[in-house]
Amino acid sequence: MVAALIGKRVPVLDKGWIELVDLMPHPESYVSGDLAIVNAARVSFLGESKGPERDKRLLFYLLRNRHTSPFEMVEFKFRVRAPLVTWWQWVRHRTWSMNAQSGRYTPFQENDFYVPDPWRRQSADNKQASEGALDAAESGELTRKLLAHYEEGFRLYSEALAKGVSKEMARLFLPGFSVYYTWVTKIDAHNLMHFLRLRMAPDAQFEIRVYAAAIYQHFFQPALPWTAEAFQKFILDLEN
Repeated sequence: MVAALIGKRVPVLDKGWIELVDLMPHPESYVSGDLAIVNAARVSFLGESKGPERDKRLLFYLLRNRHTSPFEMVEFKFRVRAPLVTWWQWVRHRTWSMNAQSGRYTPFQENDFYVPDPWRRQSADNKQASEGALDAAESGELTRKLLAHYEEGFRLYSEALAKGVSKEMARLFLPGFSVYYTWVTKIDAHNLMHFLRLRMAPDAQFEIRVYAAAIYQHFFQPALPWTAEAFQKFILDLEN
């Protein structure tokens, strides 16, 4: 049931997760998310539902012909824990509303660092992408070195805090791109589909692709089954 989605938390990466905080229309509302989209489209004629078959046909027509404003009537609010290497790409999508944990107020913990597995190789024909993986021995050696790097950085961070250094300065000792942060984020269904189209693509970086896939599979599809079906048919399938 859609109501069970509120508060659902899905693990992502080694220490991350994504949780649905709220949904509009709320699952206890008299209309589903898909029907809210249809009703928004029909308000042009002061009409509402005409039954499941005609409603679904209209929703498919809207997305197929890129009449996207009705899809903005549905909103998702998430709480997300992800490493900075993920957020650095996520914030490029400025249609998201975001509020983030601050290292100026909240001290970091010893295990607040992303550990990749396996280590990926540089793509031979794409300067910004990875392709394939190092063998287990090479990956293991790099992971040991990374963990030692994290341990030393956190030791220096803790030492600075103990000396009375402000949190905003002590965090300079922490390895930047790997630190996990928790954010609250909100977006409408129209712009979420744009985000999913780009970030679920095979050439998207793995560390954001897994979050996009979790949103799509665990939240977007269950909350908006008609919209997800149309999205797959008219947007994703056409690009693959």
